[in-house]
Amino acid sequence: MPAPQQTIRRSLLVLSAALSSLALTAPLALAAPSPTPTPSTTTSATASPTATPPANMSSVGGARLAQPGTQVNLTSGVPVVPKDLTARSWIVSDAETGDVLATHNAHWRLPPASTLKMLFADTVLPKFPKTTEHKVVASDLAGMGAGSSLVGIKEGESYTVHDLWLGVFLRSGNDAVHVLSHMNGGVDQTVADMNAHAQDLQALDTRVVTPDGYDEPGQVSSAYDLTLIARSGLQKKDFREYCSTVSAKFPGETTKKKGKSVRGTFEIQNTNRLLSGDSDVSVYPGIAGVKNGNTTNAGATFTGVAERGGKVLLVTVMNPEKDEHNEVYKEAAKILDWGFQAAGKVQPVGELVAPKNAAQASAQPGATASGEAGGDTAGTKPTASATASVSTADEDGSGGVGIALAIVGGLLVLLAGGVFLVNRRWPLPDLVRRRPRP
Repeated sequence: MPAPQQTIRRSLLVLSAALSSLALTAPLALAAPSPTPTPSTTTSATASPTATPPANMSSVGGARLAQPGTQVNLTSGVPVVPKDLTARSWIVSDAETGDVLATHNAHWRLPPASTLKMLFADTVLPKFPKTTEHKVVASDLAGMGAGSSLVGIKEGESYTVHDLWLGVFLRSGNDAVHVLSHMNGGVDQTVADMNAHAQDLQALDTRVVTPDGYDEPGQVSSAYDLTLIARSGLQKKDFREYCSTVSAKFPGETTKKKGKSVRGTFEIQNTNRLLSGDSDVSVYPGIAGVKNGNTTNAGATFTGVAERGGKVLLVTVMNPEKDEHNEVYKEAAKILDWGFQAAGKVQPVGELVAPKNAAQASAQPGATASGEAGGDTAGTKPTASATASVSTADEDGSGGVGIALAIVGGLLVLLAGGVFLVNRRWPLPDLVRRRPRP
């Protein structure tokens, strides 16, 4: 029979698990109402987005996020938001708590360009072990848009899934996206999977037409949605590895040398300039990913994650109007700088909502403490309390159960009154807390 102290400890763990489930479900009902339908801001693949945000934007994450213009609570001690930002839409948030620190037209539905590849990765990456090899056939590379960014995949050559994902993240290779899409059952199947996953993440501004982000009529997302998608992706070990890789060797073509087949390699570098740097942009301190994009219709888009002083912030910037080299990275850096200065001082204007299935996923048997299933990839990361509930579910102790039920009953009264007593942090793994490069 368990000791009284053990019984109480187990009861508290059960209580913690119950409250964790409530924290994921009850706040969603309040903070994430169904969005007001928003007409698409683009009607053709060549039309530019309008210069004015729509009057009716989604209120997912809070009512302030539905309002046009800059939303921030400037109180004593909170620095002023940079004045020279020209992006049509941007958002900065705490990646762990989900607090939205400030935003500008958060739910404006705009073309996402290759930042949409984050959703592609978050959807498809868990399906194939990184060591899986695939020999490319002509149909794998069919249907790419003219002028697509390419990593250099060749028909008849074999590539590992690991190679293909490096091509997706570092070179934004549409050829790598199409090969992986065909491995996943085809482009149409992958688009359907991505749209379903966006709905599950509550990224309701997002509509996928092509998995690579190439300009297509009606393909849209928002700064808010891209941030939700990045936050979900960062729970996966492989996603973190690929999006934070600065450079890598990529397989080249096979040639004959002295009667032997020899396969060369070439170097690819990440086109995220806050990660790799450029002539007019320095590597951002603490940067750990995530993804950039640029097309004629979308302009420049970028989502990034960075850590400083124990805080992990996510930033998304869409389509700066200022036409300067690397402007999207310059504005993202300014917003991140402001966010790190304001974090802990500013009252949030909204929140990043949890996925619809977060409560169920966190309670499923077999989830690991780190939430990284299957070694290579991971699903939604469970909270510590949810992990504890799995490890204690088969333990008995009638006295402890009685105590737990009594405590839960009392706290449910408080929760019903609107007092949320649960720490709703969604921890990010250590790899996001990027170590300085040597």
